[in-house]
Amino acid sequence: MIDAFSAITIGPVTVPNRFIRSGANEMMTRDCLPTKALLEFHRRLAAGGVGMTTLAYLAVSPDGRTFTDQGVISEASVPHYRAITEAVHAEGALISAQITHGGSFAQHKELTTRRAMSASGGIDKIGLMLGRPLQRAMTRANMDQVRDEFVTAARLAVKAGFDAVELHMGHGYLLNQFLSPLSNKRRDAYGGSTEGRARFPVEVMAAVKEAVGSNIAVLAKINLYDGVKGGATVEDAIVTARLLERAGADMLVLSGGRNIEAPWAIFSSPLPFDDFAAMKSGLFNKLQFTLLKLATPKTVRFSELYFLEAARKVRAAVSCKLGYVGGVLSLDAARRVLDEGFEAVVMARSLVHDADLVRRFRDDPAHHSACTACNRCVAVMYGPSGTHCPLTGNGIDPALNRIPAAAGRTP
Repeated sequence: MIDAFSAITIGPVTVPNRFIRSGANEMMTRDCLPTKALLEFHRRLAAGGVGMTTLAYLAVSPDGRTFTDQGVISEASVPHYRAITEAVHAEGALISAQITHGGSFAQHKELTTRRAMSASGGIDKIGLMLGRPLQRAMTRANMDQVRDEFVTAARLAVKAGFDAVELHMGHGYLLNQFLSPLSNKRRDAYGGSTEGRARFPVEVMAAVKEAVGSNIAVLAKINLYDGVKGGATVEDAIVTARLLERAGADMLVLSGGRNIEAPWAIFSSPLPFDDFAAMKSGLFNKLQFTLLKLATPKTVRFSELYFLEAARKVRAAVSCKLGYVGGVLSLDAARRVLDEGFEAVVMARSLVHDADLVRRFRDDPAHHSACTACNRCVAVMYGPSGTHCPLTGNGIDPALNRIPAAAGRTP
């Protein structure tokens, strides 16, 4: 049996235990800069015992944002991110930067081009609500540009003191728009077969690994399946995982679901769409959440370790390190994941509910998280405090969510 509190080496870094906080949007950036609220959020997780925390969604360019205030990793933001990495390191944990491009999943009107980029052209499902009904297929030049933006972002992550970067290839963001047949209708070498659809994400992985792989760990988050008819399946995930392994990935984090087509598959539980509608203004926004509520399968019910069956198939197909995501609420469940051959236990909602959860597991092996998978933390993240658990009222002072992370520091 692998000790959940034993160290693990991922690429060139050693994580002090097997618990990793998953990259999950915190909504604690303003004017594209991280705030003191984001610093405190991750400091709490580090103090609570996680071996590594993942700072979610750092856009690799302004056009890569999913919303207006989205954090962008740039020379200007490096001092602010360094303030966060130093705070996490001071608590004894490591920190990873999830670097991402949203492609056509851009919920703002500030693009530098008339149409958002994606794997293929056609209807822009998000853009429809913003007066931007069509998206455009990326050219080779566009792919080269975005690949280089990922490389630059990874180098800036090193400069900011991050121990790892995680390339987000899941949930419907740009790299997943290539991987999924729901969004990739290309007829060139970057479409068609699973290998073709994976070609561009694999090129990005290889370029990032070559650029920074001796300095920090390079991970990728991928979908086990999209969770909707016509989407990518676990068989596709196996092919993608093998290709990313060959490209040098130090670890793959296994998730699932798509933000637009099957958000419930990400969480294995319904989302509080009524809460979303109440927090958003505008008829189109409210209509969107009503339609998503109606589309949610009535059979969706939360269960612990809900991705395990699919994840086992990827585990059997590759030898690289894998991080398991999905419904870990107890130390017993974490131990089961490790006994199944996964090297790390990756958690999000249970750590939003209680930042001290890993420490509680260490102090009391019988402790069980009280997270109910209600997903209200996903809705309230759009409020002034950013993501927190409404059941515990553990939100960070909203005032801190307006102050840049490095404010008051001596350069």
